[in-house]
Amino acid sequence: MKYKAAIFDMDGTVLNTLDDLVTALNWALERSGHRHDYQGDMVRQFFGSGVNVAIQRALAYEKGMPEENLVRIGTPGFENVEGVSDQEVEEIATIYKPFYAEHANDKTGPYPGILDLLKTLRAKKIPTAVVSNKPDEAVRILAEEVFAGLFDTCIGEQDGIPRKPARDMTDLVLKRLNVVPEEAVYIGDSEVDMQTAANGGMDCISVDWGFRSHSFLEERGAGPIVSDAAALEAEILRS
Repeated sequence: MKYKAAIFDMDGTVLNTLDDLVTALNWALERSGHRHDYQGDMVRQFFGSGVNVAIQRALAYEKGMPEENLVRIGTPGFENVEGVSDQEVEEIATIYKPFYAEHANDKTGPYPGILDLLKTLRAKKIPTAVVSNKPDEAVRILAEEVFAGLFDTCIGEQDGIPRKPARDMTDLVLKRLNVVPEEAVYIGDSEVDMQTAANGGMDCISVDWGFRSHSFLEERGAGPIVSDAAALEAEILRS
């Protein structure tokens, strides 16, 4: 087999977290005096680069930013949004994080076939991990409650470690797994995941059942793109 380790994104890749993200984001925005009627199709576009960027995107959209421009927020050169202060974003994040940690698994569940896929990888002694821009506490809670024993290590966004697409978190996980980047594959559902893999020197497999559409991924040069867990398993295990 080509790969000696498989590293997964969480939201939109192994877990359908969208309903709980919608609830938590709207809850925090309401308590901050902002628009709070966002539905799943919009919230999926907010997330991918961490909580603070998701909040920035929600506030920017409230102020009239076109939907197609939201994906640029949080990328190099677009870290700040006119009229959206870092202080306000942090205040909303402070409201959001404890609520989400408490309700992260209310409606969340694995995508079809993911549990069997992880069991197959474990049976074949291929180490697995999660590297996510979710808050680290939520990542650990969900990994334990939904995937008990199926991931060797997990890491989420935390102080002192640059978030994806920086390679720092993947480098840390690869060191824990005792695997070099060329021997690992990163699996995710977004442009951030593609960039993370490239920055970390790993191959990337994109899934189209998550927070970005097949056409969105294709337009940004993703490849291979898979549409179900069986196809993902075949890509991970290919020689």
